[in-house]
Amino acid sequence: MKMKLNQIVAAAVIVTAMASCSAPADQQSSEKQEAALSHPKGQASVSDDVSERNILQVAVSSKDHSTLVAAVEAAQIEHVLVNAGPLTVFAPVNEAFEALPEGTVENLLKPENKAQLANILTRHAAPGSYDLEALKKESRKGRKLYMATGDYLEVVVDGDQVSVAGAKILATIPTSNGIIQVVDRVILPNS
Repeated sequence: MKMKLNQIVAAAVIVTAMASCSAPADQQSSEKQEAALSHPKGQASVSDDVSERNILQVAVSSKDHSTLVAAVEAAQIEHVLVNAGPLTVFAPVNEAFEALPEGTVENLLKPENKAQLANILTRHAAPGSYDLEALKKESRKGRKLYMATGDYLEVVVDGDQVSVAGAKILATIPTSNGIIQVVDRVILPNS
């Protein structure tokens, strides 16, 4: 009888321990659900090992674009970079953000500046796929590049160097939903 009582007590302790361990998990799950509802990522949260990487996935995997990725997340515009496109994104490297006046990035990352940050980042996106040859063609025609904000930015070709609104293109990366043009500066309003 004593052995049976010990087994019952042990079972009760195990059940209680399991119940107490599952409570935080339930709480964590609830917190994750609340976060997802307040900031749904939609297609930005989908990943697989078969498809080619989209603009957001390429940016996330680039150590040179960690500031841009943090800004995209703060502005909550991940969905823009994963849509079907085609889209051309002029992606400033970390050094481009560091070149801004001191405190600018930190200020823009504050929740109350989300709309301003989203506007600045959206100025870096053009509907359509523009590789270097397409950008050179736009420049030769004297056309400006239409951006997702409705702005038109000037494309300048100087020898082999192509710039958009003064931001020099350092590299071109094709993705499943468009093109990333890596640039050396942040394109601010009135650039």
